[in-house]
Formats: sequence, C-alpha cells, structure tokens
Amino acid sequence: MGKCLSCCQSNQAGSVPEKHLKHQESSRTVEFSGASVPSNNCGGSQILRSSNRELSAPVVSSNGEMHISTSSKSTLGFAEKLMFHPRIPPIRSGSTDKKRSSHSGRDYSESKIHALFDQYKDSQEDAILSEGIERLCQDLDVKPEEFRVLVLAWKFGAEQMCCFTHEEFVIGCKALHVDSIQGIRSKFPEMLAEVQNPEKFKDLYRFTYRFGLEVGQRILPAEMAIQLWKLIFSIKEPSILKRWLVFLEKHPNIRGIPRDTWNMFLNFTESVGDDLSCYDDTEAWPSLFDDFVEFENDQTNQNVLQNKEIEELE
Repeated sequence: MGKCLSCCQSNQAGSVPEKHLKHQESSRTVEFSGASVPSNNCGGSQILRSSNRELSAPVVSSNGEMHISTSSKSTLGFAEKLMFHPRIPPIRSGSTDKKRSSHSGRDYSESKIHALFDQYKDSQEDAILSEGIERLCQDLDVKPEEFRVLVLAWKFGAEQMCCFTHEEFVIGCKALHVDSIQGIRSKFPEMLAEVQNPEKFKDLYRFTYRFGLEVGQRILPAEMAIQLWKLIFSIKEPSILKRWLVFLEKHPNIRGIPRDTWNMFLNFTESVGDDLSCYDDTEAWPSLFDDFVEFENDQTNQNVLQNKEIEELE
C-alpha cells in the first residue's frame, strides 16, 4: 500500500519509475488475429501488444492503472469482447463488371442467327439462294424487287443478287443486332431513315452497281442498269430520270453501262436543271451524257416544230 502511494507521489512530482515507463511504452496496442486495436486513453486504461500470446482479463492495480497480463494458458475473457472482424476487401469493379456489361449489351444470340440462316439456306450450298430469298422475303412481308430488300442487301454487304452467303448473313444480323424475322422486320424503318443521309445514299448507290453484276462481269448490262436505276430512285426520283431511261430504251446499241457512268449519273442528276439548262458540255462528263442532252434538245425542237405546225393548221 505504501509502495503504491509512493509511486503516486513520485508521479505527481514528475519522476516516473523506469519500469512504469517501459511498461507504458510497450502497452500501446494489442493485436487480435492480425488486427491491431488502438489504445483507449479513457480512464487511463492501456492494452498490451501481444502477437503470439493469449490475453487474460484486465486487472486494476492499487494506483488506478489497468493492466492486461498475458499467459499462454489463460483464456481471452474480457479481451474476447474486443475482437474485431477481419476487414472485408472492397468489391473491385474490374473485368467482371466489363464482362457483365458486354454480355448484357448483346441483344442478339449468335446461335439463333445460325439457326435462322439454316431455315432458308440451300440444301446444296452454304448460302441462301433464289428460292430461299423468296421465302425470306415472304416472311419479312416484302417483295424481292422492293427498295427495302436492296437496303437489306447493302447492310448485309451482299456480293451478288439473289444470294446471301452464310458469312454475309451472320455478319449482317450482328450489325443490325437481330436474330429473328421479327427483329429484321423491325429494323426496316431505321434502315430507310439511314439512307436519307446523302453520304449514306451515295454509298448505297455505288453498292447497287456492284450488286447488279454477275460473276465475272465488269460492265453492267443496260437492261439491268435500267431496272436498278428504277429501284434505287424509287423513293426519291430525279426529275430527269424518266427521260434518261427513255433515251436508253430508244438506243439499243447502248449495251452496257460502265462503272464511271453509273457513279457520275448521281452527280449529273444533282447538277443539271429540269430542262438541262445547267449542263456544261465542256466539263468532264461521260460522252453518253452528251448524247443524252443532244437527244433531249432534238426532242424539244421537234416538239416546238410540231406545235407550230399544229397552230398553222388551225
């Protein structure tokens, strides 16, 4: 009792015994299951650091200090209540989330696309040929000669008419994010809206020439070109189209349309006026356009002469 009082008196005088200093320095934290518990300064209680030893219940000394003795055979007792659960690592938003987002973003099934292709494919070829194209169009509620079918072939990147290869069909359905007849049908308004863009229509227009060629052909036959011009301009027809087609039909000697002539005709329809008054024969137009303008002027002059003759007769 006197020893404890002397310790208190010496603490009040500022001289702390060396053994208490060492005891305090070593009594900062206690580790439980790999986690350290900070010391609690309230009431002057301190928790000893122990890595491999078990802790017993705290003991309050006569001078008011709380001590936790260690013993390899003692149970945890009160210290058991101070146990902390191991820290749970945070959930990382890494590759797992990316996989989930990419999977959830896929709104089509590749296996369904292959199964859809098999419904229409030819029995001898790994492609959808004429008969299969007709059945496909029937299920899509369209006609094979419709503008929508041409746009669909453009989206599929078809190499030739009346044929969808396995690769073209699968890649096209993936690009449209569809795997069913209903899915393809639902995309028609979107595709038609897309080709309203001048650049997209220009791409479709140039695709149509290649689409009309048969295997080994380099020049589009005039009869096929006439049909394709009617088809590609079925939504928005240039004012000179009908006169142009009449000119071709009245000149059977024009057997084929070169690629350059086909491509330049789109520019031609946009450059000349309804009466061809804006046509400049000094520009680098194909010679076939010169023949057309001359033919149209002759037709106009003949109409004028005929009208005069009629007036004179009256």
